[in-house]
Amino acid sequence: MKEKVDARIDAATERRGIVIIFTGKGKGKTTVGFGTVTRAVGHGLCAIKGQWPNGERRLLEPHGVEFQVMATGFTWETQSRELDSAAARDTWRHARRMLADDTLDVVLLDELTYMISYDYLDREEVIAALTTRPAGQSVIITGCGCHRQLLEMADTVSEMRPVKHAFDAGLMAQQGIDW
Repeated sequence: MKEKVDARIDAATERRGIVIIFTGKGKGKTTVGFGTVTRAVGHGLCAIKGQWPNGERRLLEPHGVEFQVMATGFTWETQSRELDSAAARDTWRHARRMLADDTLDVVLLDELTYMISYDYLDREEVIAALTTRPAGQSVIITGCGCHRQLLEMADTVSEMRPVKHAFDAGLMAQQGIDW
């Protein structure tokens, strides 16, 4: 077994940024995305991420991690396609800038899959930005229902599958655990 693993390690010779997608209906997509950003920052890489205020932001922002937040929050709270679309486009403007910045090693696009599936952002524009990003830059995309074109272009895809969730038993989301 060790020889097989060692042979696979020896065969992996290409070094470049990768696209990682964490998708599915299970809990943990954002958490694993932030875990990867935290690992990158711990190794001295420059990383950025966009999302609402949370524990991860309080931890990472003082270490130079840039956050761009979609101003409207959860789409089920606003119930305004017009406001959500405008907010998504504004946040995407920052994401495009980050995806073109060769000083950034890692970019986390949390919940991007929704912005594409709800047609708030043009899928082809997103794919073009991902395709033309700096060669050494890795991108992490999270969210349910990831479009097949993104799945096909990704280097690594993991799908979270719900088995059991405390919320289904009536337990409230908890600060420090769920956000």
